[in-house]
Amino acid sequence: MLYEASQAGTTVVDAPSQGASGSPFAQVMVSISKQEYVQLKWDAQYWQMQHQRAQSREAQLKARIEALQARVRDLCQRLFGRKTEKSSAPSEQQSKPPQSQRPRGQQRGSRGHGRVDFSHLPAREDVRELSEAQRCCPNCGKVAVEFAPSEDSEVIEIEVKAYRRLIRRKRYRPSCDCAYLPGIMTAPVPARLIPKGILAISVWVEILLAKYLHAQPTNRLLRSWSSLELTLPQGTVIGGLKYLAPVFTPVAQALQGKQLSEGLCHADETGWRVFEQLADKVGYRWYLWVFRSASAIVYVMAPGRGAKVPLEYFSKLLVQTVVVCDRYAAYKKLARIVGLMLAFCWAHVRRDALTLARGYPDTQAWAMSWVQRIGTLYHLNDARVAVHNDPVSFAKADQQLRAHLAQMVTDRDTQLADDSLRRAARKVLVSLQNHWEGLTVFVERPEIAMDNNAAETALRNEVLGRRAYYGSGSVWAAHLAGCLFSILMTWVHCWQINPRRWLQEYLEACAEYGAAPKDLSPFLPWQMSAERLAAMRLTGGSPTTQTPHGIVLDTS
Repeated sequence: MLYEASQAGTTVVDAPSQGASGSPFAQVMVSISKQEYVQLKWDAQYWQMQHQRAQSREAQLKARIEALQARVRDLCQRLFGRKTEKSSAPSEQQSKPPQSQRPRGQQRGSRGHGRVDFSHLPAREDVRELSEAQRCCPNCGKVAVEFAPSEDSEVIEIEVKAYRRLIRRKRYRPSCDCAYLPGIMTAPVPARLIPKGILAISVWVEILLAKYLHAQPTNRLLRSWSSLELTLPQGTVIGGLKYLAPVFTPVAQALQGKQLSEGLCHADETGWRVFEQLADKVGYRWYLWVFRSASAIVYVMAPGRGAKVPLEYFSKLLVQTVVVCDRYAAYKKLARIVGLMLAFCWAHVRRDALTLARGYPDTQAWAMSWVQRIGTLYHLNDARVAVHNDPVSFAKADQQLRAHLAQMVTDRDTQLADDSLRRAARKVLVSLQNHWEGLTVFVERPEIAMDNNAAETALRNEVLGRRAYYGSGSVWAAHLAGCLFSILMTWVHCWQINPRRWLQEYLEACAEYGAAPKDLSPFLPWQMSAERLAAMRLTGGSPTTQTPHGIVLDTS
């Protein structure tokens, strides 16, 4: 269509023929007004723009549908698939030589460890005798005589019973007229943990262990005690726990001070419920934060998940500290303000690749190649840490580790430069690139773990408790749970201390003093004497092992 000003308002005329090959419309000249021309151009541009917007919206919707379908596949795998991130691919074995299949357990002909030694348990003799009729000879009537030694065997018994301890305080009166003694003397009153309370310390020890160490709801514990003919009102237990809450606060504060002086800890958080309405909070969702080091595991209950919680916790740092954590933004803000060094978790990077493989099946080969790279990195670091006492072997293993990391950087940058790389896969590599500095902290400091599994496993018992009794009924109960989680988990998993014995002795000291004792040195493992620490240790083995990085992990 051509517009010529000199032909405005004229009619359509036939143009001269320019060849038989042209279409009829190409040989016709049309003359229109300038207003009509401008209107047609505007309409054409408008509809072109609308078409472009529709195409862009369609592309966004397709990408959104693809992402949602990937999420559905991922959630279906989490709900119905295997509950492990391990793959059956040969790459997960780190090129280990194939081993012959053998049955599990002790092998025939191998030297066993023998029976467990129970000699530390007190023994009660149970003498079994034959009656005189059984020992009498049916022919002559003579009775068989005893022949030493006896046939001995033993079994392990557990006796659980509830009883009343009647306290009889004898009274005395002087038998002379010297007037040096008071009129009537009485034996002293035994100290009680709760004034006028009827429950002894042993009962409170069982309640605290069941709820905060073994994740057992209070109602279930009281129902089990009813079979022992002990019926306790739940209100009595709740009131007693509220009274006891302040005596554990100094110990939890001592744990925090010890941890802040060590220079290395793991951090993580999980949801918790506190069923008490607060004026400035909507809902009942709280968060349980855990900070784990080699000597202490500290739990903090907080109404939110923001950076305020770790900022307040690390505000009293005594030394430069490295925090092993995930990529949550609160930790990044903590590093900017407090000046901490963050060591990010490689397990989360591996999880990104596995999630991508589940959500986008066409990227599975690409994602599993990165899982293999990360698995090799773990293998090389474990080999390096295993020879840290041998400088020559360590230098060789360290060189192999650094070469593998350099190759990972090359592969990452090369793939990012590829325009055909899928958007979801590019997102994984961009995250890897942005967090690379924190992910490689362990290279210069081999004592730092590559992942945050130490903190995540420290939340396992508490998550079981959350599922069993849904959380806490009030704010004070939530903070008491945080204190007792910290104390009991630290004693068991960091110091292998018998929690029952520690609670018994500590509560006895609280009963004698009337509050928490001012001198906590007899009850803090790092201040105990070697003899007392050995006496407080769990006997018969411990359900914990020591990792090469100095963090005690639960392997039970």
